[in-house]
Amino acid sequence: METTGEHQLRGAGLRVTRPRLAVLDVLAERPHADADSIVTAARTQHPSLSPQAVYGVLKALVSAGLARRIEPAGAPALFELRVGDNHHHLVCRSCGAITDVDCTVGAAPCLSPSDPAGFVVDEAEVVFWGLCRDCRPKAAAGPARTDEHHTRGGAGA
Repeated sequence: METTGEHQLRGAGLRVTRPRLAVLDVLAERPHADADSIVTAARTQHPSLSPQAVYGVLKALVSAGLARRIEPAGAPALFELRVGDNHHHLVCRSCGAITDVDCTVGAAPCLSPSDPAGFVVDEAEVVFWGLCRDCRPKAAAGPARTDEHHTRGGAGA
């Protein structure tokens, strides 16, 4: 019987390979994973898997529309399997946690720029920045009295 990963790969016109299946499994378990984390996790299923092979698989999955690459400012590229729905991301400025957020106002408000400048827009990428639920209380308590020059966004930064 065909697995979900095999079905996805075949449906996208890609060959089914062990490295591709391993990367799909990792992304299913760990949305918003960076390439290094994907390499490490995929090697539990396929120990001889090279970083180059994982990068190639990620490129193929993104090109085929099976995965999405997101690049929050100041962070490595991240990959996820949630594609084609114009969702966006919330990123915590403190711990880096990332959460998906649906575009909820109107049919697709993020696809209507004030001046499209001749473009036909088919996707928008919005990143909302703030503090997650776990980091808000820490921020309200204030920074620990260590060295102000090492606090993110502090006077010495």
